Amino acid sequence: MTYSTPQPPAAQEDAWWVQQWVDLLNSYRFKKRLERGRNYARQGNILGLEFKDSKVYATVQGTASEPYQLSIWIERFTDEDWGFVINTLGEKALYSAQLLAGVMPDSIEAVFTSNGLSLFPFTLADVNSKCSCPDPKNPCKHIAAVYYQLGDFFREDPFVLFQLRGRTKEQILEALRQQRQQAIGEIVEGSNKTEEKVSSAAAKEDNLTPENVAVKNVAVEKIPASVAIESFWQYDDPIDPSLVVITPAEQTVLEVIGDMPLAATEAQVVMEHFKTLYQTVAQQAMITALS
Repeated sequence: MTYSTPQPPAAQEDAWWVQQWVDLLNSYRFKKRLERGRNYARQGNILGLEFKDSKVYATVQGTASEPYQLSIWIERFTDEDWGFVINTLGEKALYSAQLLAGVMPDSIEAVFTSNGLSLFPFTLADVNSKCSCPDPKNPCKHIAAVYYQLGDFFREDPFVLFQLRGRTKEQILEALRQQRQQAIGEIVEGSNKTEEKVSSAAAKEDNLTPENVAVKNVAVEKIPASVAIESFWQYDDPIDPSLVVITPAEQTVLEVIGDMPLAATEAQVVMEHFKTLYQTVAQQAMITALS
């Protein structure tokens, strides 16, 4: 994948993943070396930059007539590591929705740390690089120039971070889509098996009627996509109330979607409002169901 040189960013607050990369560069102790690289980047000395697999390849014009060739990479995650990450992402509906929409979730780093990984390198020493220039020091100013250029690419496309760890944007989104399709398939399959059991029981019990069927502690966790919501609770025949027990679900919708993509203070206020609203609606639903 080849990228054209990004335009200088407008004066605005950077996204958290860009700022984290900038902080990583600022933490490097040999700041003069990086400063020379920043000037190279600003002066347009980076002639080309390309992503191949999880490596960055660049051509940088130095003081010599021929430009230098360099490569930058960080440790790739294994297929097993990515499997754990994808499963964790799929468990949070909010993460999946944001990623499928091309948005980087604010707390995405927590997904990696929960699986013993880190999306970002801890220090600049964890970033591997190689340049054809004669400078024995690393990073040289050519590598440092690409370091700063990468910040601009992260600003335009945060999925570049995933690519450096071994997965492209397309691979991650496709894995999430497949996981979602598999979940829907399991829901439909489970529903079909339930219908088969009910039909088999009805065939064996000729005297099976609504009046002698006890329904106890039924937890409806998943609804197949084929179910018409407007008629889901409709049942024309009378049911003996003494044989029916209605209990609330063990997990609420608010718990399923997880943290809201807002600032901490705002998210707390909004979430408290929704919790109060949810309790009111749930109580009213129970009253209506039992009346």
